[in-house]
Amino acid sequence: MTIIKKQITQMIRRSLAPFPLLEDRARLVYYCIKNMKHSWSANEVLDVNTTHKHYRLAEVRQLLVDVSQLVRHDRQAGIERVVRSVLAELMKNPPSGMIVKPVYANEFGVFFYANHFVRTFGLGSEFDEVNSPVNVYADDIFYCPDFYLTFPFESLKRLKARGLKCIFTMYDIIPIRSPHFFWTADVLAHFKWFRGVLSVADGIVTDSQTVANDLYGWLMENHNYRSSNLPIGYFHLGSTISVAKYLEKVDVTTFDVLEKIRQRPTFLMVGTLEPRKGHAQVIEAIELLWKSGADINLVIVGKEGWRTHALAARLAKHAELNHRLFWLNNASDESLAALYAGSTALIAASYNEGFGLPLIEAAQHELPIIARDIPIFREVAGKHAFYFNGLDAVALRDAISNWLLLHEMGEAPRSVLISPLTWEESVVQLTKCIIEDRWYLDWCPV
Repeated sequence: MTIIKKQITQMIRRSLAPFPLLEDRARLVYYCIKNMKHSWSANEVLDVNTTHKHYRLAEVRQLLVDVSQLVRHDRQAGIERVVRSVLAELMKNPPSGMIVKPVYANEFGVFFYANHFVRTFGLGSEFDEVNSPVNVYADDIFYCPDFYLTFPFESLKRLKARGLKCIFTMYDIIPIRSPHFFWTADVLAHFKWFRGVLSVADGIVTDSQTVANDLYGWLMENHNYRSSNLPIGYFHLGSTISVAKYLEKVDVTTFDVLEKIRQRPTFLMVGTLEPRKGHAQVIEAIELLWKSGADINLVIVGKEGWRTHALAARLAKHAELNHRLFWLNNASDESLAALYAGSTALIAASYNEGFGLPLIEAAQHELPIIARDIPIFREVAGKHAFYFNGLDAVALRDAISNWLLLHEMGEAPRSVLISPLTWEESVVQLTKCIIEDRWYLDWCPV
């Protein structure tokens, strides 16, 4: 039944894709129906989540790491990669005096230990195979690095009544700040999740100082959404992607692309196709360079996302596809590592980002960076990237041309001078917030 449902859903999406306005309305209706379905009542969870405090006999506290979305669907995309890496590092090096246990919420909003998930992904063979209900004690910590839109906040509030401390990671607030980049239903869902986090969190950790400042600013502008203080911290994401380690696992398609791109300068874009990533401007700029005689490649790595049907169709039918234009919509981490190593420069054209992990991954491979001049890219890359402004293809064409001249003279900014964090170092920054209470900002209601 689940397979049939997925097939029907995919068929409907394909049918609606050429009609963005109609698809937006259809998604909105579906969201409203689904939202009614996921409105858990108090009676459904009271038997499991009692409201009195439990005091532990042992000295070891629990760090409960929520993976509610990851256990359901691992898209191998940005947030999922972060959650897997953070969880693996926390389990490998747990904070002193704590035991790390992944948890998830089931369809009724009841929290369980994700034992089967841990064993399946090789994170701990000592865990039971059965997913048992979560037992919470005073001074345990619940940390959610995952992004589960239908998160059961009311259930978490009942666990919090036992003395549980709740911390969430917020990767950005772009759907709230710039809703025009997203489906209406997704904006509503994100805002509902956002309000849920504000209602229960004892602290929020963002993935950059830029996002921390943005969140603080939003709260100053909209102070009626929370009535108590909110500590805000940030940590920078790590990266361990390595071409030396994964080259033997690169798929045949990527090997073919690697052979072709060695023939001329190659610009690489990494990220899901979505409006805010700037793919359309980059493609048009590269086309202008081709018309002017520049013999260069453009490689795009990323799945088709939302509101990009026309762009995806354009890529699929492009005259230069598989000649000087390449689109890999299902590249593995191993293939991506090889492409970083085999390209000439990364183009990061996003109009807004929470962090920009491709910049860090590019730096690990000493790949030069051409980036839009936005605050988060300045925070991540500093003076070690070449920045461009402008929203049209001509502005970017000129920027790429200028970079090519600097590159030929050996004067282009060098990303090797960026100091990427390992995931171990990244999690050390994270635990300073969630364990040691060393926060960057403390928002206070007006």
